[in-house]
Amino acid sequence: MQVVHVGSEVFPYSRSGGLGDVLGALPAEQARLGAQVTVISPWYAELAGTPALVWEGTLPAVSGALGPSTVRVGEVIEAGVRYVFVGMDVFERPGLYHPDDVWRYSLFGRVVLPVLDVLDVRPDVLHGHDWQAGLVMAYAHLAGITTVFSVHNLQYQGRWNLPEASGWTGLPSWALGPDTLEFHGDISLMKGGLVFADHVTTVSPTYALEITTPQYGEGLDGLLVRLTREGRVSGIINGLDQDRWDPRTDPDIPAFADAAGKAAARAALKHEFGLDDAPVLATVSRLADQKGIDLLVEALPELVKDWNIVVLGGGDPLLTGALMGWSQHARVEFRQGLNEPLAHRIYAGADAFAMPSRFEPCGLSQMISMRYGTLPVVRETGGLVDTVPHDIGFRFRDATPDALLGACREALAEYAHPQAWAARIERGMALDFSWAGPAGQYLDLYGRLARA
Repeated sequence: MQVVHVGSEVFPYSRSGGLGDVLGALPAEQARLGAQVTVISPWYAELAGTPALVWEGTLPAVSGALGPSTVRVGEVIEAGVRYVFVGMDVFERPGLYHPDDVWRYSLFGRVVLPVLDVLDVRPDVLHGHDWQAGLVMAYAHLAGITTVFSVHNLQYQGRWNLPEASGWTGLPSWALGPDTLEFHGDISLMKGGLVFADHVTTVSPTYALEITTPQYGEGLDGLLVRLTREGRVSGIINGLDQDRWDPRTDPDIPAFADAAGKAAARAALKHEFGLDDAPVLATVSRLADQKGIDLLVEALPELVKDWNIVVLGGGDPLLTGALMGWSQHARVEFRQGLNEPLAHRIYAGADAFAMPSRFEPCGLSQMISMRYGTLPVVRETGGLVDTVPHDIGFRFRDATPDALLGACREALAEYAHPQAWAARIERGMALDFSWAGPAGQYLDLYGRLARA
């Protein structure tokens, strides 16, 4: 089976979060299972790595929108996967994402199928990821190509005012109406992906149900209810790169394989931050409303009575300022920004891991923390419901500081019983979050769609 994935980032070449992790791991696992896999993503100015240039020229699909701009196509072959990077003037900037991204990814979407033609790739299934690939679903539909569209986070929709954006897409007027890409006077590339794809997936079964409700549907719940009734929506939980996240071989920590061995990593983290004997509650997260970090901040006056708190992340300036202020407290350590080696040390050395998310399409941190013997304290939403068993982690329902504190008190009571705590650690470390299962589920889905 010839599978093509399209997304805005792919680890280790470009990454800002979980989407990049998925496109770095899922295609490789599908290739291992026997598929022929190509991944297409932008060739950013700061791409990690240098693709081999395989084609350069102009494409009619964007020549009017870009003027005489040249399109460059490079590739990297790794782990049986062909990674194709498309270079355009609009991606010759620092960083990945910018305020005019609807324009940029509209142009990218217009060249994906022409690039596949240049490379003589004929996909059995084209799998687009998030709104940046929404326009590709429309063009693939017009070309009669079977498609799957994955929603990684429905909150980000790729919206722009319709009069201006309609000219960027190159689509006929009927494809820009209220039944297709139009959304409250705007264009929504996310909606386009949902409408034009043959099948929609989300990154966890619970999130697939949640987005059919007004609370989580971001205004698209009516459409998603209809698609669900038509049998065109399903949830497939993300996997975890278990080679990259393996406490037995991780070079950034004192390696360990069980609850007893974790003691060295715990001691190392406490020494690094000068923490006292209280247990460590940590989080590694974007500082955003979605992640519920404000609930953690509001709970700090009570939490610091019993816990050391370690936070790594960046984002919202108000949350950043609040955490910087709290970092003056002897039991609170805050490190701003992205720091993967430190993240590994935190996952390995903490006792518990807080994820008070208001919504969480899938989440990887809870999987990583359990693999590293750190017990998650999570709100019952999305992928956290699907991955954190009651006999391992500690779950709470309401998005309030009091509910979070209640789950932390439950964890603290269990921590007072070392054998019971160690048993939870052992069960968590034994869980299989590999990509083999999800990759196989996707291949089964592709096969059903291709035969339909």
